Amino acid sequence: MTTSCRPDAAAAVDLDALPALPRDEAGPVFRAPWEAQAFAMALELHRRGVFTWSEWAATLSAEIAAANARHEHDDGSHYYERWLAALETLAARKAVVGDAELADRIDAWDRAAQATPHGQPVVLPRA
Repeated sequence: MTTSCRPDAAAAVDLDALPALPRDEAGPVFRAPWEAQAFAMALELHRRGVFTWSEWAATLSAEIAAANARHEHDDGSHYYERWLAALETLAARKAVVGDAELADRIDAWDRAAQATPHGQPVVLPRA
């Protein structure tokens, strides 16, 4: 795992309130760049007042519980997939982006990921 977040970058939020956050002694750890990006997006939306940290923790907990109910138990390797699902849920609930725009972006990511050779970064065209 790679530590991709300086400890002070997340100091403004209570990381202990997050269930099962992958971390080491230096702070959150990420297996891939997209995980760090999803983490940073959540921190930024919280900083901008889009949601409270307790609201974030509850939404993330609900996503983890839903995955467990679907028997998608996690050894930690899928944590940021749940994180991303929680981010999408809150973005939709808070109308950060409209439903159509969100669906378009999800489709764009899917198309870009399918077209990207293994091991290469996924690049989205600018909207």
